[in-house]
Formats: sequence, structure tokens, C-alpha cells
Amino acid sequence: MQELGTSGSNQAAMTSITHSSRITSSWIQQASRRFSVRIFVVLQVAIVVAATLAGFASGSSPAMVDPRLALPPLQAPGEWFDSQRSIDGQAIDYAGALDQAAELRTDAIDGEWTNLGPSNIGGRVNDVVTDADDPTIVYAATASGGVWRGTERGLVWERAWPDDLTQAIGSMARNGNMLLAGSGEANPGGGSIVYGGTGAYLSTDDGTSWVSIGLADSGAIGRVVEHADGFLIAATGNLFVPGGERGLYRWAPGMDEPELWLAGPNDTTGAVDIAVDPTDPDHVLVAMWDHHRTPDARYYSGEGSGVYRTRDGGETWTLVADITTGDPAENGRMAVAFAPSDADRIYAEVANTANGRHGGFFVSDDGGETWALRTNSTLTATNSSYGWWFGRIYVDPADADRVFVMGLNLTYSENGGTSFSNVNTGLLGLAPGGDRIDPHSDQHSMVFETREKGLVYLGNDGGVYHSTDNGESWLSSPDQGWTQHYSVDVSDVGVGNAIVTGLQDNGCQITYSPLEGDWLPNGVCGDGLESVFQPGNPAVSWSCSQYGGCQRNVAGAGDLGILSFPGTNQDRWGWLADIEYSPADVTNNTLYTGSQFLWKSTNNGVSWTRFTGDLSSDPAQLDPNTGYQLRGVVTAIAPGHEGRLVWVGTDEGRLWTIDASNGQDATLVEADGLPDAWITSVTTDPTDDDTAWVTYSGFRGGSDAAHVFVTTDGGVTFTDISGSLPNAPVNDIIVAGDFLVVGTDVGVFALDRSATDPDWQTLGTNLPLVPVIQVDGDHGYVTAATFGHGIQRIELPGGSITGPAPLALSLGQ
Repeated sequence: MQELGTSGSNQAAMTSITHSSRITSSWIQQASRRFSVRIFVVLQVAIVVAATLAGFASGSSPAMVDPRLALPPLQAPGEWFDSQRSIDGQAIDYAGALDQAAELRTDAIDGEWTNLGPSNIGGRVNDVVTDADDPTIVYAATASGGVWRGTERGLVWERAWPDDLTQAIGSMARNGNMLLAGSGEANPGGGSIVYGGTGAYLSTDDGTSWVSIGLADSGAIGRVVEHADGFLIAATGNLFVPGGERGLYRWAPGMDEPELWLAGPNDTTGAVDIAVDPTDPDHVLVAMWDHHRTPDARYYSGEGSGVYRTRDGGETWTLVADITTGDPAENGRMAVAFAPSDADRIYAEVANTANGRHGGFFVSDDGGETWALRTNSTLTATNSSYGWWFGRIYVDPADADRVFVMGLNLTYSENGGTSFSNVNTGLLGLAPGGDRIDPHSDQHSMVFETREKGLVYLGNDGGVYHSTDNGESWLSSPDQGWTQHYSVDVSDVGVGNAIVTGLQDNGCQITYSPLEGDWLPNGVCGDGLESVFQPGNPAVSWSCSQYGGCQRNVAGAGDLGILSFPGTNQDRWGWLADIEYSPADVTNNTLYTGSQFLWKSTNNGVSWTRFTGDLSSDPAQLDPNTGYQLRGVVTAIAPGHEGRLVWVGTDEGRLWTIDASNGQDATLVEADGLPDAWITSVTTDPTDDDTAWVTYSGFRGGSDAAHVFVTTDGGVTFTDISGSLPNAPVNDIIVAGDFLVVGTDVGVFALDRSATDPDWQTLGTNLPLVPVIQVDGDHGYVTAATFGHGIQRIELPGGSITGPAPLALSLGQ
């Protein structure tokens, strides 16, 4: 074991760094004021932080730094997902893990999960498709929640996708009674870069059942469109591994598998968008996208990108040379669309260049023979610096001049692309009472329903919206169950109904009555990350945004003003920075958080002390925070119940035991058999600080095996208890009654603590194989933060559901 000594010191600098959320609105703030007084505490801001700090002991020898840790800062959330999961930045066998998890379902622990929402907002939707017989029925292809079927114009939803398939759906189309879903999301950010697809699936019974038609090695399918009596499929390819099944495919009933119609010019180019002439199925345009990732870089443009055109049903293809940035290496993701009312009008876009910025908007008025560039500042702004997240164009079927371009905003032109305007966007969810509101930001898909005048559907990072006045105003659904969660905490007071959570691109949410769907924003977050209640007091909670930007929220209290929180311009904060209360403090005022240092407060966040020295492997190689996810940061904190130790894990795989009374007495655990991988969580025994369980996201260290380890001697020795778990990252572990419970990338599993062998079982019979980022075990329940199926809860076998007196709090007090 390597000790972190007491020699050397430095003072915590006082600085002010502005923290802003990309998604804010006056409605959110007004809603928040109804139930809480927000005490904004930004992790990067230190108003008054005074402490004598110690560095490494003289003569200590930090471990060899992982080669990936010397790379430039990670951009998140995509890199947060990838960097802890990939083997040397390459592909992970997610399909294999899904198969293993599906096999374990045959011996699941009885019980059913309940989706607690929040359902008044939705997670990311990549495509929307209407029903063959009823325009008020709509299907949603969600990023990590499978396919959902909505009735009443999308106001009521039910799942329409198997539990045991990948839940990542990138695209969908309908042709008569056939629905075709392309799995794997082509938007290369967030969880999409690690939760890949397993091919294309067909349903002929409204989503009740699905069968594979092939393309298992396609990685992601960016677009599916109706064509003749079948479909065209844009196989985008595996983001990390060149080759495989990528390009434009066609399929029709009677074919054994899709047929490759057009391959890309190199092994990193796949198809991402398709447009078919509404008057001639032999006239097709396809957008090819040359892009890939390596351990230290992403290449989202390349010489293989371009729009190709055929007029003879695929016998010959021609590169449309005019659709370009002017530099082939700068051509990124592209989009194409015919005007349904005028086949001579075609639109195209270069959604991103090498730096992610918009590359150009093009219009043809002669069926694609010639093209004119029409680019303006509105389009440039709407694609921001990540145009590769969008890349779709939709044209009003009744007006060839009215065109919508997907982007950060819902951007449209009413004069054929000469000028553009934005529909207001930015709200996090449905306004109370179902009022018409502006749609959420980050647009991905639209459907103009010609069978009902004025009906339009929209899919974006906030779920599904519909309009009955041709897109002039929008209504969100109050019943969307596919939200993506990073965190969950259930108050230890009451009967398990006080819950806080952080959501991908949908802020932080709180409820005191989840079964009634009564969720509201908890503070103001962009991406909602860590969320936690003060023990013994469900009126106080912390809600955190990315890179440790946290707020303390107090329900029903007066304004307590702005509090100090740790952070200097030398601190590095992870995308998801942990914050934990000490269970040993009977006053419930001691809590910890971590940058590359462990920070401690003993007065519930009024002031903070830098409690340890730098816990990373080589501070000299790691730059201060530049606003992105950085390597060499604390990722897991577990204060012991006895109050003797605090366990801390980092993204480098460094595990520390720290004296809870003296942070400079810190010991680096160097036990045999521990992996050199990202530590995702640590939890301690409720009666013994020397007993702790540690979980790893093992792919990063070069192993695809699950990693769960236990020590009973304070870290001197460890035992691997991964046992029968699928070979997938383990994201969290808790002690829940007589069980250990883990959340993994393929569901939730439990192990009886009295078992002599680590024979893990699937917990419950009805939870899809969805990534689970955090789990909570209070009140005889296990509550799971799923990344695609909302907050889920199940009764723990043998658990007691009775608890202390019910809460006297409710939203609105």
C-alpha cells in the first residue's frame, strides 16, 4: 500500500468561475420556486475556503500512468461513457453481454419492476413513425428505451419492443403493415457510442413481436425509409471498428437478408440518410458519412463523406460534387430530402465539418442536376459545435418552400432556404395542466401526417411532441416512460416516495409522490447528474449538473443565500462528480465530494475544506479543468458507517482508504488481483468500515469480464465475486437487506449475502436489458436509475416495505 503523507502544503485558492446551464427557462424557475428555495452552490466556485493542504509524501512513487490518461481532456457525455468501457478505445462486445444477460433471465428472482417516471418528460427520440391505419397512433424509436407505441396523438404510451434485445434504436420506418426498426444510434455522443445496435428488426403486428432480418454487424443504422414494396436501410457502421456491414442496403419481403446496394469508398464510411423521389423509386439520393473514433481522437468528417445519386434504380451511382464544404476532408454528416409536393425540389445539408460546425445548406430546383448553396447564420447557430448530433431535413408535404432542419433549435424556412428562423426551444418538460409549450432542444425527427390536416409529430432529446396546427405550436406527452437517468436517491425518511434524480439533457427532478406522476425540476441543471437527499431530512437535497456544478435545495424554507462550495482553477471535475453524506454523522451535516482532491464539509455545505492531496497518479501530466471531462478524477466516494474510513475510487483505478478524521492519512490500496480500470462505485458494510465492495467498468482495462470485489480487512486482500454476472460494466453496488445488488449495462442483478458461491441472479422478471447507472436500497425496495426506461422500483425479496411515518411534505409546499 502506498501512503499519502503529510509533508508539503498549499492553500486553496479563492476564485469565481461562472457555471451556466445550456437549458434554462423562466418556466423551470417558476416551477422550482413553488416547492424549493434553491441555494446555488457551484462546485467550481469557492467563496471562502481556507485550509492547510498537504501534497504527496516526500519520496512517494506514483504508479505508472495509463497511456490514455496522458491524452487531452475528454469531451462528455460521450467520452464519459466510452472512456470507462472501451478496450483501448475500440468496440466492446455489447451484443455478447446482452445474450448472457438474456440467459440469466431464465432464473430470475421473482418480482416485477414498476416504472415511476418521470413520465411528463421523455428521453431522446431518434425517429417517429405513424400507424398504417390511424394517424393518431405514433411509434417512437428511443435512444436506449426500445420502441414505444403512442395513442391519442402520442399522449398515452406503451412499450412495443422485446425486453431481451438491445434497447438502442436509431431509426424506424413503415411500409403498409410492416414496421422496420434499425438498432444502434447514429448520433455519436452520450450512451449511443457504447450501446450499439444488433441489426434491423421487422414487425408485422404493430410492434407486438419482432424478427431480425440481418445486419447484425452494422453497429448503427442511421435511417430507414419506405421504398417500393420494402425498405432502404442506411447502415452507418461501427464507430470504433472499420469495416463490417456499412453502406446503403435494400430489403423486401422474400429476401433472406438485406442486399448491399451501395458501399462507401473506404472502410470507415457508412450511409446515414436517404431520400427517395416521391414520383420515381429509381431516383434515390444517399448521404455517406466517413467518421470513426480512436482512443485519443474522434474524426467526424472525411473524404469518404458525400451525397450519391442514382436515376436507374442503383445500376449506376454518381457523387453529387456540388454538395460539399469545398474541402473533402471537412465534409461530415450530411442530410437529404425531397419535397413531397415537387420532386424537382431537393434539399441537402452538410451538418458538420471537422470542428463540428455547420458546413452548408444546398437547394436543387431541377431534380438534383444543379445545386445552389444557401447558408446563413441561423443554421450555423442551430448546429452549434456538434452538427453531427442532428443531420435530418423534413419538408412540408403541402409546401415545397417550407423546410425544417433538425438542430439544437427547431429551425425552419418558409422561402425555400433563403432565410431561416427558429421555433423557441428549451423547456425541460410538459407544463402543468398540459399547456402548449415550446419543444425541448436537440431535434432529431419529424412526421407530417397528411391524413389529418395540420398534424405533425416531432422527436427530440425531450421525447415526442405533436402539433395540430402544422407546427405553429406544440404539445408534449404527459406519459413518456423512456427517460435516461444518471442517478437516483431515495430519502431514508418516509415510505420510499421521496426521490431525486438526474437525467440526460433533462435536468434534475424531484418527487414526493412518484406513483401520481408528480415530478418537478429540482434546481436548474442542464444534464442532471448526481442527486442526493440529506439523511433524515427529505426537505434538503443536492442536485448536480455536469462537472460538479451543484445546488442545495431546501423545501419550504426562507432564502438562505449563496453558500460556498469547493473548487479552484486548479481543480479537475469529472462529468459525474460524486457527492456523499457521511452515515456516521448523527447530525447529518458531514458530506464529501471529489475533484482530483477529496473535499469535506461538516456544516452541510456552508464551507468546505480540501481534505486530501491529489489522488491522481501523476498530477504533473494532467491539466486543470477546461470545461470537459478530465482524467485523473474521483469517481466514487463511500464514507464508512463507523466513521473511521472514507473509501475513494478514481477513473484511473486508484483505490484509497482515508482516515475520516485526518485526510492526509490516506493509503493507496495495492492489493493483488485488482484491475487497472475505472472504479464506478464503492459501498461499505453497515457495521464494519473494513468491509467494502468495489465495482469496476472493466472494459477499459483490456478485460471484458465483470468486476466486483470485496475486502473484509480494510483493503489488504480482495476476493473477486463477479461470478455469474454478464461480461458488462458494473456501474453501482449497494447492500440491500440480505442482498448485494448491482446495476450494470445490461440490467440489475442480486446476490444473497449468505451464498457461498457468487451465483448472481437477475432481479425481477420484467426489466428490459437496459443500462442501469445507479441503484438505491431503502425501505425494502430496490430503486434503479435506468438509462432509457425511467426510474424503476421493485420490492426486495424478504424486505419490509413498512417504514417511518409518511412524509408531511409535498410538491407545492
